[in-house]
Amino acid sequence: MWGGVECTVHRVGDLYRDQLHLSGHEGRAEDLDRFAALGIRAIRYPVLWERTAPDGLDRADWRWPDERLGRLRELGVRPIVGLVHHGSGPRHTSLVDPSFGDGLAAYAGAVATRYPWVEEWTPVNEPLTTARFSGLYGHWYPHGRDNLTFARALLTQCRAVGLAMRAIRAVNPAARLVQTDDLGKTFATPALAYQAEFENERRWVTWDLLSGRLTPDRPMWRWFRRVGVPESDLAWFLHHPCPPDVVGVNTYLSSERFLDERVDRYPGETPGTNGRHTYVDVLASRVLAEGAAGPESLLREAGERYRLPLAVTEAHNGCTREEQLRWLDEVWRAAAGARAAGADVRAVTVWSLLGAYDWDSLLTRADDHYEPGVFDLRAPSPRPTAIARMVRDLATRGRHDHPVLAAPGWWLRPERLLFYAAVAPSEARQTLSAGSAAPPPPILVVGDGDGVAAAFARHCETRGIPCHLLKPSGAASDPAEIVVAAYGPWAVIDTRDPLRQTEQSDARDAASWAAACARRAIPFLVLSADRVFAGDATAPYVEGDLVVPRDDAGTALVGREVGICAAHPGALIARTGPLFGDGDAQDPLAVALRALAAGEPPPPTATAVVSPTYVPDLVEAALDLLIDGEQGLWHLANAGACRWSDLLRDVAALVGLVPSLVPTVVAGSPAAMVNRALGSERGWPMPPLADALARYARSEGRDVVAAAMAVQAAASSSDAPFDIACWTDDGGVREAS
Repeated sequence: MWGGVECTVHRVGDLYRDQLHLSGHEGRAEDLDRFAALGIRAIRYPVLWERTAPDGLDRADWRWPDERLGRLRELGVRPIVGLVHHGSGPRHTSLVDPSFGDGLAAYAGAVATRYPWVEEWTPVNEPLTTARFSGLYGHWYPHGRDNLTFARALLTQCRAVGLAMRAIRAVNPAARLVQTDDLGKTFATPALAYQAEFENERRWVTWDLLSGRLTPDRPMWRWFRRVGVPESDLAWFLHHPCPPDVVGVNTYLSSERFLDERVDRYPGETPGTNGRHTYVDVLASRVLAEGAAGPESLLREAGERYRLPLAVTEAHNGCTREEQLRWLDEVWRAAAGARAAGADVRAVTVWSLLGAYDWDSLLTRADDHYEPGVFDLRAPSPRPTAIARMVRDLATRGRHDHPVLAAPGWWLRPERLLFYAAVAPSEARQTLSAGSAAPPPPILVVGDGDGVAAAFARHCETRGIPCHLLKPSGAASDPAEIVVAAYGPWAVIDTRDPLRQTEQSDARDAASWAAACARRAIPFLVLSADRVFAGDATAPYVEGDLVVPRDDAGTALVGREVGICAAHPGALIARTGPLFGDGDAQDPLAVALRALAAGEPPPPTATAVVSPTYVPDLVEAALDLLIDGEQGLWHLANAGACRWSDLLRDVAALVGLVPSLVPTVVAGSPAAMVNRALGSERGWPMPPLADALARYARSEGRDVVAAAMAVQAAASSSDAPFDIACWTDDGGVREAS
């Protein structure tokens, strides 16, 4: 098992974005000890040209790589040193600069001289992928959008690899090249078979060039010549071969594509053109009923083509936690399968140890959108996720068990088929379910059947986590012990409203569920509320703050939490602020919006400052923490605080309603001084409140506006008109009266 740190320093226009800076790893040397504790044997680690010597070798700053490589050596973790990672070099050069290769070679020689003990190198990461994004699609500098710029960027990078390895081996003849690139596969309709054939040949071009295998009789040689590349530029690789010592295959779910000229079948997809056909390029797993080729097939292809050692040098899935685990499990099994079939597979690299920023937009926007990895950075210090435990197990035992692995990833489930498929989805469902094993254990959700309980059930279904929702009519009189034994869940979630539950006498209270789970050593998640706090703080309450409830309900909540902890010391208790957006008709925000839409004042609400909590975000974060094995108190609320009236006013404006009927809290009144805002000293895995409100307005808020328009039509003869607005087809808002 190897590891890797996302370290891209890419350039868009004149703006550089540095993943090491965004992740904070540049200032946390202690991360290396965290990595070593996983049991990984090697790590892809950056000593990047742009960071170390942006102003030339004579002004290079070696302090950071000196510290980091030295510590890795002490820890016994082998560095595979990267010099350019989706970058274009310092400002004075670029991927289409003829001097790029010579400049990188000079830098590589200096790095090798300073660290002569380093034996494995990746001078340039993913030359083909970087050339596509920089020279063909225009995403990254130098923003080319034509075949010749793409070809020049690719050849420049590959030449730089050869020159850099020559300089490195002049210092250390035993140095080994670990050459990475994204190995995908393209499928297509018969009309686009020619385009798929070209792309399936192009995917090998990095390794073919370096190995001296790209000869004049090969299709890619003819393509390069046709787009304007001089023959001498191609012949250079025949005279200076630099075959990889390890073929590094980066494998992602997005690597396998399907091309289809029937663009009307793909609403919402933006078509492109090759000059001959206009077509869409979509995930193959979303289209092919029989599924994509998969990582094992791709590894076997690479093994047969090159007969060289292989490694999966990046395995990552930017998705929910269970899907991250499922993808790493599939890649690990694929590597073992390819190895058993004769491919010389040496390692699997978990990517990325610290997660990544803004890859959802291919680094074209600076949104700071974060995808967690082995560690989650949305905490005071990097927090190990369930992937960390999996990596340790794979590194030390070669296998890992987690209940969510008993169900397939989304790319193997029938609902993945969003677009046209070769067979009907119902037929695909039968094909995929044939020969399936016993049903995996479920999560048992205890609730009232709607509201938050229903939200947990919906999200579990979407995420492919088997779930059983225990409604009041289900075994209502049975003790929790009997119910848990009957369903055999791997975890139990109690979603009952903690404030309402404290007012009820329930033989199966939360403590009894906790005890039943403790006896079977299974996780138990329960919701609590901010009412455990008095509300007299000047800063948001965190998990370690003393609980001093103000009223009987808060006192009962505290007693409930204490009882749960006594019954199940490993329980996960999630305190939240007031909930909204659970899809329930009684959602207080929806009730208030309906009142405003009808021209009526909304129901009165508390005036305290709180941390409103969007139910879909709560459910997603809670499921991730449950899968991670987290325990104890967590404050789960959207980042931000306000009064409920302010929240309602903001949402009303977002959906086009005029919020003049929302009462204003009188500043300085005793009620207005209460502050139950929640903070966290453990982590903040939920999005900001403003982001949650915008998403709520676009989804459930639209339904409220539609209902309001119906009310407006019915009240058109009224003498008390009110202003309202509605959504337009393009997502904007237009006023009506």
